[in-house]
Amino acid sequence: MKVRLFASSFRGSHSRLTRTITQQKIRALVSAHRDRDKQKINFRRLWMTRINAAIRERVVSYSYSKLIHNLYRRRLLLNRKILAQIAISNRNCFDMISNEIRKEVDCKEYTGII
Repeated sequence: MKVRLFASSFRGSHSRLTRTITQQKIRALVSAHRDRDKQKINFRRLWMTRINAAIRERVVSYSYSKLIHNLYRRRLLLNRKILAQIAISNRNCFDMISNEIRKEVDCKEYTGII
């Protein structure tokens, strides 16, 4: 009974025949499991793209990888999701964060203090 209830939204014989229902149920659950993992990858890629676009819009020679590297060097705990939200919703705050990180790293590199 539960199997037929699960398959009630399927079309044609996929919702009527027992063997086909079980096959489609397995296929649906496999796809759901796979796509949950894929969704995490896609969101991370989206956040990285948004951060990179926001950085390159302001500074030509600066990139996403340099920003993340400098964040780790300064031990700032901002993940990619939060950075992407800041880059979209509050551009001035994101500019201040990226400029401060860039200035400090540039000063250390010129003075030789690392």
